[in-house]
Amino acid sequence: MRKKTVFAIILINFLNLFFFSCKKSHPRSENETQTIDRTLPGFYDINFKTIFTQKENYSPNDSAIVSQLNDYYTHVWEAQKLSGGILIARGNHVLFEKYTGYANIETKTPVTPTTPIHVASVTKILTSLAILKLIEADKLSLNQKVSSLFSDFPYPDITLQDLLTHRSGLPNYAYVVEKIKSWDRSKKMTNDDVLNLFISHKPELLFQRDTRFSYSNTNFTLLALIVEKITGESFPNALDKMIFKPLGMNHSYIFQEKDLPNATLSYYANGKPYGFDYLALVYGDKNLYTTPEDLFKLSQAMYALNFLRKDLLEKMFTPYSNEKQGIKNYGLGMRIMVLKNGKKIIYHTGWWNGNNAIFISLPDEKITLIALGNKYSRAVYSVIRLTSLFGDYPLYKEEINHNGGNSTTTSTKKKPKSKPDRTKFFH
Repeated sequence: MRKKTVFAIILINFLNLFFFSCKKSHPRSENETQTIDRTLPGFYDINFKTIFTQKENYSPNDSAIVSQLNDYYTHVWEAQKLSGGILIARGNHVLFEKYTGYANIETKTPVTPTTPIHVASVTKILTSLAILKLIEADKLSLNQKVSSLFSDFPYPDITLQDLLTHRSGLPNYAYVVEKIKSWDRSKKMTNDDVLNLFISHKPELLFQRDTRFSYSNTNFTLLALIVEKITGESFPNALDKMIFKPLGMNHSYIFQEKDLPNATLSYYANGKPYGFDYLALVYGDKNLYTTPEDLFKLSQAMYALNFLRKDLLEKMFTPYSNEKQGIKNYGLGMRIMVLKNGKKIIYHTGWWNGNNAIFISLPDEKITLIALGNKYSRAVYSVIRLTSLFGDYPLYKEEINHNGGNSTTTSTKKKPKSKPDRTKFFH
């Protein structure tokens, strides 16, 4: 049996180990002249062609790697009938990029390189970057109290860093809504509603701030409100001016009510479409629609000298939850995996309705791996196992749980099959 076929079979056998915590081309055409608003802190004048050296753009083994990537795509993406896109690159050079499935099954509209797909909690990377750019511009600080920005906020000690690292102790707003049972579900919730929910009901913290990690989408809904307060812009407009336009992410946007008619649909595994429910308009924790190519531009920019001040970028990629020994951890809006051999994987997963997404960067090798899906399947996350093609990343020896944090322990008890609970995970 050929070596590459064995590799593909191994990948397929490990798909069930992945339980991660997570139509129309939108706004601007490729040829549109973009005016960047330089009154807001953004990423300017980044020349993607000069970020990496020729050595980083090519490896003698890449031809063999591309062959194995094709085998992986055939045995996983095509065999599992996934819908979405995958892009894998070394430096500035794209090694592998393919798209499959439908942005709209009913009209048979295919997913293409310009199809924006909801990436769920991968949104948190951009929310974090917006906050860090405001810190870089001396408009905020990591140790600043949230109550200094929202005077009625009932948790006086929680800081911006607590929000960014999921160490605030704030419960997930979706759980709070479920508990109080007073929200009219015919009305779509907003970020302001989330803040008012915590001000009016004062739900008890899960733990004292900065004593442990607990993934909560509330943290990033509040961070989006902070971006709005400091910039005087809506969060969608702020990210458009601070990130999307400067980086040329021409097919990326933050979902708003006006986008309901045209947004790329998501589907259950059986092809039944998801609808938009009362949580559909809350952003910062989710609601970034983007493409693999646009996320690749973000990944490239992460290695540019003028992307973000070096000390802030290093803090973004520093693990902060070290109470338990394990390879998994969280930085500032980024998941971090520090393997036992010292290798580091920077990544974030996403899951919302039928959308699954994963964004991965291997800083040592300047490798980017991106996979986005709009028909529910955990197989999308299997892309992370391809890291072993590019360096000493023996993930097949590590058990990866779905909810993240810093624990590597998992239960061997089989879980009953059920539909994904949309109110519980946006990961």
